[in-house]
This record gives sequence, structure tokens and C-alpha cells, in this order.
Amino acid sequence: MALLDILVYPDPRLRTKAEPVEEVDGALQRLIDDMAETMYAAPGIGLAATQVNVHRRLLVMDTSETKSGLQVFINPVLAGSGDLVESDEGCLSVPGEIVPVYRYPNIKVSALDREGRPFEQDVSGLEAICLQHEVDHLDGKVFVDYLSQLKRDRIRKRLAREDRPVHPRSTPSTKVSAVS
Repeated sequence: MALLDILVYPDPRLRTKAEPVEEVDGALQRLIDDMAETMYAAPGIGLAATQVNVHRRLLVMDTSETKSGLQVFINPVLAGSGDLVESDEGCLSVPGEIVPVYRYPNIKVSALDREGRPFEQDVSGLEAICLQHEVDHLDGKVFVDYLSQLKRDRIRKRLAREDRPVHPRSTPSTKVSAVS
């Protein structure tokens, strides 16, 4: 397994819309393993392939306290329900920022698992928020897009000043309700 570089906002590659995964093969299995290792090392609770400059509809997530509940979602499709709720989110691609975002508290996800088998799952709470955040990445959207232009510009300027390295081990950790 290998640690992957995480793209940092405002890198334009974060705006690339991911293409569907056509085949679940050995190369995809290695990518899943590398993404999981990168997510855990960062540390984060979710990582979309777009964040590591692979523009395929794939994400990994582990919201467990023990980091023993890795979930893989290939070609995820979400359907939200309930009134939108505000949650504070962070992002491995936007280090050091915690921003309020409105998300559905409950979602139904349809996807393929690690072996390429289709499944459906109802999720709520942190898992629902994290999945929506990661699917935004697959759609070329970053959570700062929910902010005003003034706030986005402030974040962009701060990150440019800091000239952060993109290696996940150099990304600071922050405990928030959702980090991808």
C-alpha cells in the first residue's frame, strides 16, 4: 500500500467531475487500499478519489471510533430525506477550516461494494453527512462552495500563504463532525 497525495483547495483538479467505475479489478482494489491508508494517516473519516487526483466515482469512509469500520462506495447514488440540518464540516483538501454546511440527516445510498456487488443502505447522522460531503467531491464540488465568495477568497488566500505540502502526513488533524 502507498500513501497518496491529497489535492489542496483551490487546486482546479478538485473541480473535475468523476467518471463512473466501469470495472472492479485488481488496480481498483489497490487504489481502495491506498485511499484507505491515506485517509487513516491524514487522519480523516472519508476520502473521495477526486481528492487524490483519480477522477472515478469511488470513495472510502470510516466513521467508527476504532477505525475498524472501513466502507467502500463505488458509483454511489444518494437520495436525501428530512429537513436539512446544519453541521460543522472539515475537509482534508481544505486543511484548517471548519465551516457550517446544510445536509440531509438521512440518506439512502445505492452503490457497489469493494467486490463490485450492488447494495443499498440507509444511513443517518455522521455517516449521512460524510457521504454527502464525499459525493460532492465526486461531482467536482468542495464544501467551501457553500460559503460566500468573500469567505472562499479568504480561505484561498490563507492556504496560498501557507504553501502547504499536499502529503497527508503533513496535514494537521482537527476533530470535527465531518472530515474528508
